[in-house]
Amino acid sequence: MSRLSLSRRRFLGLAAMRTAATFGLTTIACGSARAADRPADGATFSPAVVVGTGYGAAVTALRLGAAGVPTLMLEMGQLWDKPGPDGNVFCTMLSPDQRSMWFRTRTEAPLATFLWLDVINRDITPYAGVLDRVHFPNMDVYVGRGVGGGSLVNGGMAVTPLRSSFADILPGVDADEMYRVYFPRANAGLGVNDVDPAWFETADCYRYARVARESARVAGYGTAFVPNVYDFGYMAREDAGLVPKSALNSEVIYGNNHGKRSLDRSYLPAALGTGHITIQTLTEVRSIERQSGGGYLLRARQIDPYGSVVADREIGCRYLFLGAGSLGTTELLLRARETGALPDLSPEIGQRWGNNGNIMTARANHVWQPTGTVQSGMPALGIDHRADPANPVFAEIAPLPAGFETWVNLYLAITRTVERGNFAYNPATGRAELRWGPEQSQPSVASAKALFDRINAANGTVYRYDLFGHNKAFADDFCYHPLGGVVLGRATDGYGRVRGYPNLYVTDGSLIPGWVGVNPFVTITALAERNIERVIAEDVLR
Repeated sequence: MSRLSLSRRRFLGLAAMRTAATFGLTTIACGSARAADRPADGATFSPAVVVGTGYGAAVTALRLGAAGVPTLMLEMGQLWDKPGPDGNVFCTMLSPDQRSMWFRTRTEAPLATFLWLDVINRDITPYAGVLDRVHFPNMDVYVGRGVGGGSLVNGGMAVTPLRSSFADILPGVDADEMYRVYFPRANAGLGVNDVDPAWFETADCYRYARVARESARVAGYGTAFVPNVYDFGYMAREDAGLVPKSALNSEVIYGNNHGKRSLDRSYLPAALGTGHITIQTLTEVRSIERQSGGGYLLRARQIDPYGSVVADREIGCRYLFLGAGSLGTTELLLRARETGALPDLSPEIGQRWGNNGNIMTARANHVWQPTGTVQSGMPALGIDHRADPANPVFAEIAPLPAGFETWVNLYLAITRTVERGNFAYNPATGRAELRWGPEQSQPSVASAKALFDRINAANGTVYRYDLFGHNKAFADDFCYHPLGGVVLGRATDGYGRVRGYPNLYVTDGSLIPGWVGVNPFVTITALAERNIERVIAEDVLR
């Protein structure tokens, strides 16, 4: 696909999104695109259905559309492209409203308190907001809700894993091919770019990162610049006061109004621009079953943004691609197996789930080490201790955009972990429940503690115990990077084909067994590029 044709497709797709937002449509398509038809029996049929609009799903849709395959995407969240009463699509972290959370009466930010005061979270109206915190015993999981999935709510850090880590977790995948072809393709499609080092050294909005870098240096640790999907050129213009502020306006976990190349600005509009893709929003797939003549039947529920059920739908397809994320895809398949809808699914479904070793912590700096009143919400630096064979850690230097001086450095540490959980189906609730013990987080806490104990000792600093609740220095009961549940080469073949069921595929982070060592979305994207290329070549009839 040429750069010109890709740019034109993206332009057409963005226009389709704007039209849908303007008129409040829940169906998004370019022109006369017909990814789904309604036969005489009333059930919708599409040759291909993709469940979800996150990283793997977006890649799959683009490549199917480019191959001429009519495809329907089903997204349980809404399209975030219409300004609210304040003129912005998304709210900020400092002034959260109903747009922030998925059907909550109060926000549930990662930081619970500040100086033990309940000043961070706010009461809100239940609404189809952009961020969800899914609760399980001993481990909560943050996920994005909306067209673009997790790309809407993450910090945009686009990190390619160490080759040794990738080869270790997915030994059946040709690493040479991944690093030669698919990682570069993923980075190009995502719009990954690098911060200008000279600008970084002078920008007030990265004072917090420079302070953390110096503390790491004193302790003998190195740091590395980290690519991002946020447009660093736009950020420099924000800093200069030339454009509306976004990364510099405390916009991170509840969405980003400007500058960020989330999937609804990259892969998804390019997919829509092929003319073969339709996105149906506010539609949650509830069940999957095999049809007698081949193909699959999905039952789904449509809601409005306030949670009222609008319609129940049945959708048939020949090819079914599950890209609902580690939690969503695993639950759909586990429910199908345990209810007898797809009884021959592998016993590996629901196994080998992990939190990517996520641990958050924070340090109090000295009064002469201010971290800045304005902090970029998009991290650009990390403590890179991945080469240590005994205790590899990659620690993002994260912002704490409070709007005032805090003297705090916040970190998301990604530690190596062999701990894995599993999901069990609860017939009483119809949901998949994660089995994860609190002791399974302790090896990751120990790894993070070893690194930051040394930093504190070298700098004469201490941990902050007031941020995460329960006087904890290390937040070990939530994660941002859920991985696994339908692992590649176990529950599927080497290209995401679900064992036992032809034309059923998985294309998201559930393929990765629990840990990848860095922020995982570049790996998910590259793996999806690899897998769909093979599937289209060998399976999909056009």
